[in-house]
Amino acid sequence: MARVVGGVVGICTRSPWITIVVFALLTVAASVYTARNFAINTDISNLIAPNIDWRQREIAVEKAFPARVHTILAVVDAPTPELAALAAGTLTDRLKADPKLFPQVQRPDGGPFFETNGLLFLPTEELGRTLGQLEAASPFISILAHNPNWRGLSQAAQAALGGVMAKHFELDSLAPIFDRFSKTFEDALAERPASFSWQEMLSGTKATPSELRRFVDIVPKLDYSALEPGKEATDAVRRAVADENLAQNYQARVRLTGSVPIADEEFATVKEGMLLHGIGTVIVVLFILWLALKSARIILAVFIALAGGLAITAALGFMTVGSLNMISVAFFVLFVGLGVDFCIQYSVRYRDERHQRDELKPALINAGRNIGGPLALAAAATAAGFLAFLPTNYQGVSELGIIAGMGMIIAFLISLTALPALLAVFDPPGEQEPLGYKSLAPADGFVERNRKWVVVGTLGVAILGLPLLYFLRFDFNPINLRSDKVESISTYLDLRRDPNTGASAVNLLTPSLKDAQAAAQRLEKLPDVSRVMSIESFVPADQDAKLALIKQAAAALKPALDAKAQPAPNDDEVRELLTRTAGMLAAAGQQPGAGGAAAKRLADRLNDLAKASNEKRRAAENAVIVPLNFKLNELRKSLQAGPVSLETLPAELKNQWVSADGRYRVEAFPKGDPNDNEVLRSFARKVLEVEPNAIGGPISILKSGDVIVVAFIQAGLLALITISLLLWIALRRIRDVALTVVPLLLAGVITMELCVLLDLPLNFANIIALPLLLGIGVAFKIYYIMAWRAGQTNLLQSSLTRAVIFSALTTATAFGSLWLSSHPGTSSLGKLLALSLVTTMCAAVLFQPALMGRPRNAADSGTDT
Repeated sequence: MARVVGGVVGICTRSPWITIVVFALLTVAASVYTARNFAINTDISNLIAPNIDWRQREIAVEKAFPARVHTILAVVDAPTPELAALAAGTLTDRLKADPKLFPQVQRPDGGPFFETNGLLFLPTEELGRTLGQLEAASPFISILAHNPNWRGLSQAAQAALGGVMAKHFELDSLAPIFDRFSKTFEDALAERPASFSWQEMLSGTKATPSELRRFVDIVPKLDYSALEPGKEATDAVRRAVADENLAQNYQARVRLTGSVPIADEEFATVKEGMLLHGIGTVIVVLFILWLALKSARIILAVFIALAGGLAITAALGFMTVGSLNMISVAFFVLFVGLGVDFCIQYSVRYRDERHQRDELKPALINAGRNIGGPLALAAAATAAGFLAFLPTNYQGVSELGIIAGMGMIIAFLISLTALPALLAVFDPPGEQEPLGYKSLAPADGFVERNRKWVVVGTLGVAILGLPLLYFLRFDFNPINLRSDKVESISTYLDLRRDPNTGASAVNLLTPSLKDAQAAAQRLEKLPDVSRVMSIESFVPADQDAKLALIKQAAAALKPALDAKAQPAPNDDEVRELLTRTAGMLAAAGQQPGAGGAAAKRLADRLNDLAKASNEKRRAAENAVIVPLNFKLNELRKSLQAGPVSLETLPAELKNQWVSADGRYRVEAFPKGDPNDNEVLRSFARKVLEVEPNAIGGPISILKSGDVIVVAFIQAGLLALITISLLLWIALRRIRDVALTVVPLLLAGVITMELCVLLDLPLNFANIIALPLLLGIGVAFKIYYIMAWRAGQTNLLQSSLTRAVIFSALTTATAFGSLWLSSHPGTSSLGKLLALSLVTTMCAAVLFQPALMGRPRNAADSGTDT
C-alpha cells in the first residue's frame, strides 16, 4: 500500500496541472448534474422499505384512496359554530371556483348532504327534545324569519317580556339569554370583535371546541418539478382566505395541515438557516484548519479538494438514489466533517515530512507513503460503517449509507490525488518547527506509568454506568422529528388532542360490505377503541321514527320559515326600536333576582346603541343577524330530510369509504390520550390482535420502531464484523484488532450512557449515529494502532495527536451545524454525532495509548507498515 500510494502521489505531483484539470472537469460536470437533478423527498413514510408487509398494506390503502394521500386540510376555527361554518363554506366555494389548481374540494363535516340530513344523526330521544324546543319557539322563529333585523329582535324581546307578564315562564329563565345579547352588544360598542351563537342560546350550553371548528379537505394539483410541490396550492389557499377576509367577516382563523403542507414545510424547516449556518461552519472550519495547518496555501488546497469531492459525491448520490430523503440530506455535512479528516491527516503528515526534509515533492510523496496505509484502512472502515445499513429495511439510512460510503472513498482518493497536486502547485513554505505537542510530555509519562489504572478506571466507569442503559429511551414517533413551530405540525398536534378528528386513527381495507361490518363489530369490542366508522356510519339508524318527528316539526315550523322577509327598518326607526325595547326591559329590570339584573343590563346596552354611531349599531346587528340567517337557512334545509341509504349517499362521501374496485374502508379511533406514545402503541397492538391487516399512524409508529431497532442491531453487528475483518486483513494479529475494537465499543457504551444522563432519546434520525460511530471512530484508532505498530512512542506528543485533535474539531464543527438546525430530527442527529465524536476521540487519544502500552519490537510487528 505504501508503494502504491507513493506511486500515485508521485504521478500526481509530477503532472499536477493535468491532475488538477481532470479534477476540475469532474467537479464542473458533477456540479451541473447535481443542479439539474437536485430533489428531496420529505415524506417520512418513505424512510422504511416498501417491501415490508405493513408498508405494503399502507401503500395499498393509499392506492385505494389516492385522494387521502396528497391533501391540504384547512382547519377553520371561529368564536361560534355559525361563524365557523360560514367561513368554511365561503372558503370551499372560493376554492371550487379554481378546479385546475384544486380538482377536489369538500367539507367532511358539511355540505348539502349533512345540511339536509344532519338531524337524522341525532339520537331519537335527543332529536325529539330538540324539535320540541324548536316547535315551542315557533312564535319567536316566525317573528325573526319575517324580520331578520333590529325590528325582529325588538319584537322577539317584547314577546318574551309578554310571556313573562302572562306568567308563561319566569323572568329569571331569560337571564342567560339577555346576558348573551348584552355581552355581544358590549363588544360591539367597545369596537371589539362581537359574536353571537343562536345554537348556544337554544341549547343553553357553551359550544365545545369541536363545534367551533370546521374542516375543508382540498386535493391540489402538485408541481413535482419544484422542491415544494404544493407551494402554489397552499399559497393560493392563503390568498383565498385573505381575499374573502375571513378573519374580519367571520373572526375565523384558518390553518393548513395535511400531507402537502407538512412535506413542504418540512423542507422549508430543513432549509431554514442553512445558508447562515453553512457560512458560519465554513468560517469556523477555516479557523481550525489554520490552527492545524498554519498555511493559507495548504488550507486553500484542502478547501478546493473538499469542495470538488463534495460535488462529485452529490452527483453520484443522485445518480444512485434519485432523490435525497430527510436523513440522507445530512451527507453534505458528513462528507465535509469526515472528508476533512483525511485531508488533515495527509496535510499534517506532509508538514512533518517537510520539517524533516525541506523539499516539496519528496515531502508530498513520503507523506503519501507513510499515511496511505492508515488512510486506506480508515476510509474502508468508515465506508463499512455507512454501508452497514444497506441490507436493512431502514431505506432512509440505506440511501445515506450508499452516498456517504461512496463519499468516503472519494474523500480518500482526492486526499491522495487532487490535494497533493494542488499542494505541488501552491508550493507552501517549509516548516521551521516540529508539529507535535511537547507540552503533553508529562501526560505521556503519566499514561505510561499508570496505564493499568487508566484502563481499569475507564472500564470501571463504563461498567458502573451500564444500568443506565435500561433507561435509554426510544422515540420512534415520526411527528416528533418535525418542528412544532411550523403551522402544519402545530395544527396537526392540536387536532391530535381531539380523538374524534381521526389524526390517530387506524384503517382497515375489507373486500366487501359484509366483511366491513364484521370487522367493525370486532373492533368495537376492544377496550382501547373509542369508536369505529365505516360507510354504514352515514346511514342513520331508526330513520322511520326520526323522519316522523321531523315531518311533524316541519308542519309547525315551515309556514313561519317560508314567510317572505319584510323590508329592514331605516336608521331612525332602529334608534326608536332600541329606545322602546330598552324602556320595556328597564321596567322589567325593577324586579329582583337574576332576571331583573339581566334585563337592566340589556336595557342599558340598547340605550347605549341608540346613542352610538350607525357603524356600531350595524356591527351589533350583524353580530346577531348573520348567524341568525345561517341558522334559519340551516333549519329550513334540515326539515327537508328524507330516507338515507347506502345507494343514496353522495358520490364524494362514498369515495372516501369505498374504493374504485369495491373495497370498503373501516376506521377505528383510539381511547385515551392520543399524545401518549404508549397509549397509541397499546391501541395498535390490540387492533392488530383482532385485525392483522390494519394500518395507520399508531401501527406505523409501532412497526417502524421495530424496523429501526432491528436495523440498528443488524447494522451495528455488520459494521463491527466488517470492520474487524478489515482490521484482521490489515493487521494480521487478533490482539491488535482487539486493541482497535475495544476502544470503539467503549466509546459506544459511554455514548449511550451519556444519552440517558443528557435526556437525549434515540429516534428515527439520530439512531444512525451509533453504527456510524464504529466507522467514524475506527479511523482515529487505526492511526494510533498503525503508529504504535511502527514502534512510535510518546503518541500524545506526536504530530498524529495534533492531526486527530484538529480533525475531531473540524468534524465536530460540521456536526454542530446539524445541531443548530431548526429541524428537530436533524438537530438530534447533530447532537448525537457530536457526542459520539467526543467519546470516540477521548477513547482514541487518552484510552487507546494506555491500552496499547509500549510498542512491540519492530521485528515483531507482523506486517508491513
